[in-house]
Amino acid sequence: MATKKTATSQPATKAAGDKGAGDLDRQFEAAAKAALKAKEDPGNEMKLRLYALYKQATEGDVSGPRPGMFDFVGAAKYDAWAKLKGTGQDDAKRKYIELVKRLT
Repeated sequence: MATKKTATSQPATKAAGDKGAGDLDRQFEAAAKAALKAKEDPGNEMKLRLYALYKQATEGDVSGPRPGMFDFVGAAKYDAWAKLKGTGQDDAKRKYIELVKRLT
């Protein structure tokens, strides 16, 4: 007689995996709040890096057309985000957290 796999073993595995993801998400959210409260202006390059990592972490790879040549800020943001194409969202969260730690 063949044995059936129990359904209870999979949710336990998923719950264990979710715990790590939940912790990373909490750290990421805390870092995002800390970045907004920074006492000193980190400068445009650092702001672009933070923006790009945040977008990659929350939305994944950049999508849509690049803003026009007269939208300098939009184009700079798009380009910074596009450089992270292929970076996993969890990796982007970790890099964002580390960058904020260095700034605060």
